[in-house]
Amino acid sequence: MAFRPETAEPLCQLAEVLLRDDNSLSRGERELIAAYVSSLNDCFFCETSHSTFAALQLDGGMAVVDDVKRDPGEAPVSDKLRALLAIAAKVQAGGKSVTSEDVAAARDQGASDTEIHDTVLIAAAFCMFNRYVDGLATWAPTDPEAYEEMGRRVVGRGYLAPAGAPAASGD
Repeated sequence: MAFRPETAEPLCQLAEVLLRDDNSLSRGERELIAAYVSSLNDCFFCETSHSTFAALQLDGGMAVVDDVKRDPGEAPVSDKLRALLAIAAKVQAGGKSVTSEDVAAARDQGASDTEIHDTVLIAAAFCMFNRYVDGLATWAPTDPEAYEEMGRRVVGRGYLAPAGAPAASGD
């Protein structure tokens, strides 16, 4: 991102809108979708960072995140989120994999058209973000504390805050 600030800015704006703007899906749920898709894509940096961001915002923390990545069908999440995660996995495999039955199943579990739309867009965007990060062989920290620090900053200030900016006071 630092290499090309002119491309980083719209990418960060997209992440801000998708993962932090007002939405009927919580920030933690949207981060969980990003983490799940990143795990399916085997993108270490995105999986680790967004898992941390999700864990900081979800009841149950990292245990829930790990359960979803291991088996979303058995994870302790709502049926609606489970149906949306199934759609996200289909998007990760290929957009044409999503069927009208998948959408109907999500609606049957209470998902709105906006939530379905946003799930598809988060999944598609994270396929792009994952390929961007991995395609550039981006260095990823291995120390979990680095992700905790990033997580506190993102949860507290968002994706548009400068990388070196501390978390908002009280966070």
